[in-house]
Amino acid sequence: MNNPSEPNPEQGRSDPKQGRPDPGLSVITSERRQLTNLAYRLLGSLADAEDVVQETYARWYAMSPQQQAAIDSPGAWLTTVASRICLDQLGSARARRERYVGKWIPEPLPDRTEWISGRPGAATVDPADRVTLDESVHMAFLVVLDAMTPAERVAFILHDVFRYPFAEVAEIVGRTPAACRQLASSARRRLRASQPDLASQPDAVSAARRADIVRAFKLAWEAKDIDALIGLLAPDATATGDGGGIVTAALHPVEGAKQVARFFADRAGAAATAVTLLERTVNGQPGLVTQLDGVTVSVMAFDITDDRISHIWAVLNPDKLRFWTVG
Repeated sequence: MNNPSEPNPEQGRSDPKQGRPDPGLSVITSERRQLTNLAYRLLGSLADAEDVVQETYARWYAMSPQQQAAIDSPGAWLTTVASRICLDQLGSARARRERYVGKWIPEPLPDRTEWISGRPGAATVDPADRVTLDESVHMAFLVVLDAMTPAERVAFILHDVFRYPFAEVAEIVGRTPAACRQLASSARRRLRASQPDLASQPDAVSAARRADIVRAFKLAWEAKDIDALIGLLAPDATATGDGGGIVTAALHPVEGAKQVARFFADRAGAAATAVTLLERTVNGQPGLVTQLDGVTVSVMAFDITDDRISHIWAVLNPDKLRFWTVG
C-alpha cells in the first residue's frame, strides 16, 4: 500500500543527532503542531486532540527541572506520552460511542480560508499551525481508522503516516516490534477491505473532477432533481448523518442511490429560504457546507469512486462545527 502521506519537514520526528532541543519554550513551539497532527489522526476530534496536547505538556511541566534535564529527547518523550494518552482514550471511546445518539463521524476540518477559532472573540487561527491537511485526514480515511482496534490505529498511524520505526512504536504501544508490525499489517488489510480505491489509488479521481461532481450534486439538490441525484450516486451509495442527539439527524445510514436521492430531495423541499449551500474544502477534499441565516449547521464530506458518489457524511452536531465560519 502507498503511504497515505509524504513526510512533512515540520511534521517529522525529533532527531537527537540535530542537537537536543531546549526543554522549555522551544519544545512547545517545535512539537505542538506535531502532537496535534498525531492526536487528531488518532482520535478523529480536534477538540480531543487539543486536550491531549494540553495534558501532555501538563505532565512535562509537572516534572522537576532535574527530571526534565535527564530526558535525552524531549520531543520523543512528548510524542510517547501523547500517543499513550490517545491509546487510553481510544479504549474508553468505544464505550462512549455505544451511548452516542446515532452514528459518530469524525470532526470535519475546514480549509485555512474557512478556519476560525472556537473561542468567542478569539483571532483567526491558521489551520497550518494545527493540522496538516493531506490524505491521512480525508474523511473516508478517518472513518476506516475508527473501525480499527486502538492498538491497530496507533501502530498504523505512527508507522505508516508518521514514519516511526517499529522499534519506537513498540516502546510507545508497549508491545514487541513484531507485534506492532502485525498490528500495522492488520490495519492495512482493514483499509484495503473497506476502501480498496483509497488504499491503492488515493488520487484515482482528481481533485478537479471531485469538485465538479460535488458541484453537480449541489445543483441537483437545490433543484430537487431526483433523477440527476441518482445519476451522480453509486447504486450502493450511503449517506450518514451525525447529530449527536443535539440536533435532528437520521439515526441510521440511508442506503441505495434512490433512497439517498429522495432523502436529500425531501429535505431540500422542507428547507427554509434562509438556507444556503456553499462549496467548501472539507478535510482536504471538496465538500458542502449548509448555512442557516448565516450560521453553519452542517458540513458534508464525500467519497467518490469511479466518478460516482459512494459515501456522504453529514456532520450536524454543533459541538463538531466550532471551527467553521459564521456568516
